[in-house]
This record gives sequence, C-alpha cells and structure tokens, in this order.
Amino acid sequence: MAAEVELDIGGMTCASCAVRVERKLNKLEGVEATVNYATEKARVLATDGVSAEELIAVVESAGYSAAVPPPPLAEAAEGLSSTPDELAALRTRFIISAVLTVPVVLLSMIPALQFTNWQWLALALAAPVVVWGGWPFHRAAWVNARHGAATMDTLVSVGVLAAFAWSLYALFFGTAGEPGMQMTFSFFADPEAGASEIYLEVASAVTVFILGGRYIEARTKRESGAALRALLELGAKDASVLRDGVEVRVPVAQLTPGDVFVVRPGEKIATDGLVIDGASAVDMSMITGESVPVEITAGSRVIGSTVNAGGRLVVEVTRVGADTELARLGRLVEDAQNGKAEVQRLADRVSAVFVPVVIVLAILTLIGWLIVNGSVEAAFTAAVATLIIACPCALGLATPTALLVGTGRGSQLGIIIRGPQILESTRRIDTIVLDKTGTVTSGRMELLDVLTATGEDPDEMLALAAAAEDGSEHPIGRAIVTAARDRGIEPFAVESFASSHGLGVTATAHGRLVTVGRQAWIEREWAVAVPASLTEGIAAAEDAGRTVIVLAADGAVRAAFVVGDAIKPTSGEAVARFRRLGLTPVLLTGDNDGAARAVASAVGIDTIHAGVTPAGKLEIIRGLQAGGRTVAMVGDGVNDAAALAAADLGIAMGAGTDAAIAASDLTVMSGDLLVVGDAIELSRRTLRTIRGNLFWAFAYNTAVIPIAMLGLLNPILAGAAMAFSSVFVVTNSLRLRRFRAAETRSTVDADAPRSTGERGQREALASGARTRGRR
Repeated sequence: MAAEVELDIGGMTCASCAVRVERKLNKLEGVEATVNYATEKARVLATDGVSAEELIAVVESAGYSAAVPPPPLAEAAEGLSSTPDELAALRTRFIISAVLTVPVVLLSMIPALQFTNWQWLALALAAPVVVWGGWPFHRAAWVNARHGAATMDTLVSVGVLAAFAWSLYALFFGTAGEPGMQMTFSFFADPEAGASEIYLEVASAVTVFILGGRYIEARTKRESGAALRALLELGAKDASVLRDGVEVRVPVAQLTPGDVFVVRPGEKIATDGLVIDGASAVDMSMITGESVPVEITAGSRVIGSTVNAGGRLVVEVTRVGADTELARLGRLVEDAQNGKAEVQRLADRVSAVFVPVVIVLAILTLIGWLIVNGSVEAAFTAAVATLIIACPCALGLATPTALLVGTGRGSQLGIIIRGPQILESTRRIDTIVLDKTGTVTSGRMELLDVLTATGEDPDEMLALAAAAEDGSEHPIGRAIVTAARDRGIEPFAVESFASSHGLGVTATAHGRLVTVGRQAWIEREWAVAVPASLTEGIAAAEDAGRTVIVLAADGAVRAAFVVGDAIKPTSGEAVARFRRLGLTPVLLTGDNDGAARAVASAVGIDTIHAGVTPAGKLEIIRGLQAGGRTVAMVGDGVNDAAALAAADLGIAMGAGTDAAIAASDLTVMSGDLLVVGDAIELSRRTLRTIRGNLFWAFAYNTAVIPIAMLGLLNPILAGAAMAFSSVFVVTNSLRLRRFRAAETRSTVDADAPRSTGERGQREALASGARTRGRR
C-alpha cells in the first residue's frame, strides 16, 4: 500500500535544482515523486517500506535540505512566522553590494577619478561584494560541483572569482598595484599587459546584477506560496460557545465536535456544524459561488467561514480543523499548485550546456596559449577574457528588467504579474474560463426590475416595499431599499413591522397594510392570488434564475420585484475582445442553470457549466487541459482558488478574496473584465521582450567568445562589452513603458454582445430553464 508524503525542500536556486531532487527521489524503488520549485515542496507517493527519514536522507545526499512540514492549520495557529525572513536578508545583501559597487565602477571607468592608489580603495570596496555578496552563488556552485552538475550559479561564481583572482594577482604580483596606475581601454588585447590590469568592476558589477535578479525571483516565489495561508485566514478566529447556558468566547482551535456555539447576524460561522436553533440567510457565495443567500433553519448544515446575513443561529460543531470544508479547499489549492507543470526558464535550460562548454573553452584557451606563445600572462589574459565575456551579465538582466518594466506598467493599469514563468502561459492559452459571480456579474444582490399590476405606479410600489424592508437585515430587503434611495425614492414612514424568517415581512406604511415576500408564502398565508398581469413577467424572471418577491397591499398583490446578481456593464464587451484575442470563452459557476444561461446569453458566451462545486471546477479545468486546451481561468472567490491554481494561467479579480488572488498568476485589481484583455496583451508583449533579451545575451556571448579565445579582446573591453549588452537589454525592456491599454471601451464591434444596465438585465430574463427563486 502506498502512502503520500510531503516534504519542504530547501536550498534550491533554480528550476534545474528541482529536477535534480526529483530524479534523485525517483531512483528509489517504489517511489514516485514530483518537486515544485515555486512552492519548494516535494510530493512523494511511496510504498510502506520507504520512510520519511529515508526520503529526507536522499534529498540531503543531493546537497539540499528537507523536512516534513507541520499540519497547515497548526502552522496557521502558530503564526506562520517562526522562520527568518530570507527575502529581507537577500534584499539587504543586494542593497549593500550595490552601494559598494557604484564607486568601484565609477573609479574603473572614468580616468579623471583615478587618484593615486585608487586601485586599493577599489579592492577594499569590491572584496566584500565578491566574497559576501556573491556567497549564495559560490555556495550553490560548490554544491553543484560536488554532485557533478553545473548551473548559472557555476558560471557566475567562476567568472566573478576568476576576475577577482586575476585582479589580486595583478595588484600584488604585477604592476597594477603601483602608485599612479590608470585604467585605459583598447580594442585589442596586449599580451604583456595582463599583470597591469584589474577587473574589480567586472567582478562586483556582475555580482550586483545577478543578486538583483535573484531578489526579484525570491519575492515572486514567496508570494506564490501564500494561497493556503490566505484560505486559512478567512476562517473565524473565535466563537461564542454555550456552556451551562452562558456564552463563553473561545478560540476556534479549541472547538471540538459536540460543542454548541452562537452566531449573530453579520458574524462568520466558526466551523462546520448543524443548526439546532434559529433561522437566517447565510451568504455561501465564497464557498459555493451562488449569489443568492441560502435560507437556514434548524436541521440545516452550515460551513465554517460563511457569513450569517440574517438572524441568530445556534450551531452544534460537527467538524473541526483539517476535516472542515475550508481545510479541504486548502488542500485542493495546494494539490493544484503541486500538479501544475512549472515552465523552466530558458536561461537555466541553455546553461546546462552553455556553462560547462564555456569553462572547457577557457581551459583550452589557457592551454593553447601556453603551447603556442609560452607566456603565462598572455595565456591567463585570454582565458580570463573568455570567462568574463561569457559571464551572464546581460543574461541575468534579460528577465528581471523586462519583468520590472512590464509589471511596473501593469501596476499603472491595475495588473499584477506574478513572474516570468507566468508569461509563457499567456502566449499559449486558447480557452478562457470565466467565473460568473463577482467576475462577469457584480457579485451582490441588486434590484433588476419592478413589475406592477395594471394601474399601479412603479415608484409608489417601490416606496411601499422599501418601507416594509427598511427594518429587515435580509440581503434582498437591503437591495430593494438601496435601489429606492438610488432612484431618489424615500421609503414611507413605518408604523409597525414584523418579520417571518426566510419568508417575508409585514408592515403598516402610509396608512396601508403591506406584505412583501415569497409568492407561495403570500398566497398561502394571506390568501391572495397573483393577477394575470404579473404572472408572465414573474415566470420569465424565474426562468432566468432570478429571485422574485411580491408585494401585497390592502388585500391584493400589487407588484413584483426581480432581484439578482447584476451583469457588469463591460462584461459583454470584454467577451468580444477575448474572441478577438483568439480565446474561446467558457462560463463556469456554482450558481443554478437558469441564472448561468441568462448571464451567458447576455454577454455572448456559448459554453456553460452551471451548478459546479469547487472540486467540480477543478475537474472541469483539468478535463479541458486533458482535451488539449491551454486554459486561463478568471475568478474572484474562495470556490475558484483551486481552479485558478490548476489552470495554465490563473487570473484573479482584485475585488475578490485573498485566497483567489494568492492562488492566481495574474491579478486584475479592478473588477473590470476588459482589463483582463489588457493583462493578457501586456503579458504577451513582456514575454516577447524577455525572449528578445535572451536572444541578444546568448548571441553576444556566442559571437565574442572566439575573439576572446584568440587573444584579440582585452578583458577590460570584455567588461565594457558586457556593460553595453546590459544597456541594450535595459533599453529594450524600457520600450514596454509605451504599452497602452486597448481602446475597446468605445470601439467594440457593432454586433458585439452588450449588457448595459437595466435594459440588458431585462433582455437576459427572456432565456434559461425554470428555476425557483429563493427569498
């Protein structure tokens, strides 16, 4: 029988490290392992004969650390902050190294600044940068060398140390340490000048450039692991437990099955349980995706972290900790993240061949010059020039500079891009899956239409309904009151008020007895029938999945109010734009089929999946991927988090939950779907820039390495050439600042589907399957 073991992996510096650990684990008999570089976790399926200790030993033998992580809920309860902040340490290393490097570069490149013995000041400033600032690269290169491997860290370390070592030789054993020494540039190397030149600016500048790129990468990785923590933080922190008839406030972690706790209006339900007393409406949208609050009475089951929107509830605890629905959603998100194939960076892939080849070429250059020329200085000068010219300065800048400019421009447009590996997905996606509630629609209850019986005034009916609902805490009641006030209609004064939980309200307003509630309740309890002038409109609204409540006054039904989740004004325009980008839109929602079809029809979406659970959303995403689709998912709720993590590209709406944002790859800070199109276009352009930068960096190395090997390139000129390549890469990246959001808000196709305000909502009521509205 196989058991699943999860390990936290430490010490990985690039995607190839994850591959190495994975291969090492999979060599064990009966072990099937996957290692995720972004989350720094290994998921291992092992037979009973393989223990966690054995797996940890195998990882450590490869030069990395491993440990069994604590349970997620326990980790959250302990604060999640027991480990030192590695990101802050890396940022400090980068800043200090940069401050020390600037004067070294200025002194080396500007002869006017080269005072007597300036080279010794440059050495004092550069030495901490090379040794302490570059320590992460040197350590990683040593670990890789011990296991017969080479990565970008190897080339950085060798190039930096070679430049620094030759500088020390020139200062202490050559003529570079003499007073009055000056740095000059020449296009051709002088075979006898090697001992009079130093390359401290090369060693320190390369270190700072690569440290900056590594800091950006570390920051991105840290954010990618926040999805589970964001999920857990959504839960309530404490609960009012009933003990001997007295309410006692206790932390949620202390709840056990069988405990009884009280939930007041507006509070989060502490954990999964069974209602034993009370009635209310509970907002389940964060779990189920359904926009209409669910009516809860004694005997109903409730889910922890959902919000009690109505009356007082008394709940008996049935599940706690890792057994709750919220914890299960957390595991779905983590599983989806671990199952997503991480795109290895082009630089790391090429370095598997490029790095050892360059080292071999430098050695051959040294040997060749010794044989042909016999001069140790000439041979070492050519070899060092070969290493320095190949040192990946531009390569290290290619990705982070384009990413910085692209993400900076994106932030101005309200778009957050998680990292360069995300951009690869935007180029390939062909299907975009849209959550309904909060993404295509506003995610809150709104009054969509007022239907009146013959001869009744809509404004007067709305004023009566708002008066009756003004004292209600129900979301539908609040939607009616808000709509009245938005239209400048003040509710009538109320002389009396009574509420029937989950059914409706009764009030005396403007001298009239008014009842507002579900049609069946009014017909049964008040013995009044809905007139024929209203039945057709009510049926059409319910067919479209809307919620309809009716108003009775003076013994007759006078009006009906259509309430639902309103479509955002730009959603139809956004869907048309997705099609122009070559994407097939799909609507995916936990809401009922009628509501889903009405929304899809209004915005122009043909493919619909309705009534889907969070786990079902994950399965649909994986099913599309299994069918050869490359899928982008757009959502905003906790119920979307697992699907966002599993999709090839996860896009969260910034108005949504922290869990959805943490599980996504792109975040659109506004609630406007049109900006999702901007995000995809900006990401694709940023990716093209990164690829152009990488091409230049590799082409530059390939072209000048032979020149350096022939001894025709002064190492100082090699440093200057590296600086030029860096300037080129940065300049190319800065072109992203000119990116402009597409002017589609006013220039969409004339036949593109639109949903503009109440008119679009009324048109949407004409289609869908009949679904009973809920009060």
